[in-house]
Amino acid sequence: MRNHWVLTGKIVSGVQEAAYFTQLDWVQEQCMEKLGFRPYSGTLNLEISEESFPIIEALQEEEGVKLIPPDPRFCSGKAFPASVGATCGAIIIPAEDVRVHRNTIVELMAPVRLKEALEVDDGDSITVVVKRPEAQST
Repeated sequence: MRNHWVLTGKIVSGVQEAAYFTQLDWVQEQCMEKLGFRPYSGTLNLEISEESFPIIEALQEEEGVKLIPPDPRFCSGKAFPASVGATCGAIIIPAEDVRVHRNTIVELMAPVRLKEALEVDDGDSITVVVKRPEAQST
């Protein structure tokens, strides 16, 4: 079994809510502690290709790296370490009751603004390598 999944998709505009979430102190601290980076303000939204649908379904069933709010009024989520080219980050999957995107869109966060770092824009296709949870300790 491979120790990673490969997703492909097209960059799309988001709903501009992730900037708030990614800059919360507890999110910044937990991402640093659990993922090894402090996220840039916002995320990159990727509309995944049809052949990647089974991977997203599998990720939703996996435990992932839990991001747990100290205040129950905030939503929890889980993350999966991922990379796009040489840029490392994570795929974020919010709790199901607060998801603003359909299941065909995933959000990527990284310590840099991904569009600038990758020199991409809406409509461009990218490939994301996601570490399998069991491979994260190796």
